[in-house]
Amino acid sequence: MRKLKNSELIRLDTRQFKKAKKTPLIVVLDNIRSLNNIGSIFRTADAFLIDKIFLCGITACPPHKDIHKTALGATDSVEWEYREDALELIKELGKSHQCLAVEQTEQSILLQNFKPEARISYVVVFGNEVKGVGQAIIDECQGVIEIPQFGTKHSLNVSVSAGVVLWDIWSKLRVISS
Repeated sequence: MRKLKNSELIRLDTRQFKKAKKTPLIVVLDNIRSLNNIGSIFRTADAFLIDKIFLCGITACPPHKDIHKTALGATDSVEWEYREDALELIKELGKSHQCLAVEQTEQSILLQNFKPEARISYVVVFGNEVKGVGQAIIDECQGVIEIPQFGTKHSLNVSVSAGVVLWDIWSKLRVISS
């Protein structure tokens, strides 16, 4: 096998990305401290044609050199918006979307058991690297998705969690929309 060169990869340019049909999935980042995590999540959102990212609370906004370092231009392709209050945003989005926190709770749905439905738009909420998603936001969501873990640690890095969850939901939505 020969590794492909970037010039051989078929990718959209920013203009094509903006016109492309998006995955019916919105990402909410609430109080994310690390600029590198924010940039990494933008890059993942670009990879899976995510509809939009909302940056809330202390989550920094582009342009910023440390976000750009990991986003590699995805802040130009992925639509984003800043909202100070994530709880108010979830209340607003919950009127037209199914809002899901990514957290460990009683009655959470293990990611492998989550079955998205066609014609439903989803919102996934990722919380602070230390405190996670706040209880008030969890209470406002229609459900909670949990990434199963089997080692000694209680959580994954938020950008890793976003990568796992976004890929999983994207791949399931792709199957049911085919």
